[in-house]
Amino acid sequence: MPERIQHCQSMDESALIDANAAYYRAFAARDLGAMSDLWAAEGVSCVHPGWPVIVGRSQVLASYRDIFGNPGQEAVSAHDPHTLIEGGDGRVFCIEEVGGGLLLATNWFRWSTERWRLVHHQASPLAPPPSARREAKQSFH
Repeated sequence: MPERIQHCQSMDESALIDANAAYYRAFAARDLGAMSDLWAAEGVSCVHPGWPVIVGRSQVLASYRDIFGNPGQEAVSAHDPHTLIEGGDGRVFCIEEVGGGLLLATNWFRWSTERWRLVHHQASPLAPPPSARREAKQSFH
């Protein structure tokens, strides 16, 4: 029995990682239909870097429509996903790269109808590691 539980948990983690990857594929393709398909029907929120909180499915999707319509929007890629699954909630923490800058993103999913649905996305600037901050303070002038 414990092996079966462990197998189900790894399947859930794999599906969660896949759902997170689908989010970034939809973002890269500027595909509002694919993005819409990822989000839950209700109880959703989003905090884009530097933006106030957005609450509600239609408002969240409108924010992505606006971002996708911006010709100056830089490409977004993600790496180093780490997961946390508790019951029907799954979170993916990852690093986003946008225009040479790094953001820490949290994508919160909820299990619904046999798949993970996004309920919250938040990304915020990631401070450089302490060694990089020390190097930046050193000057040869």
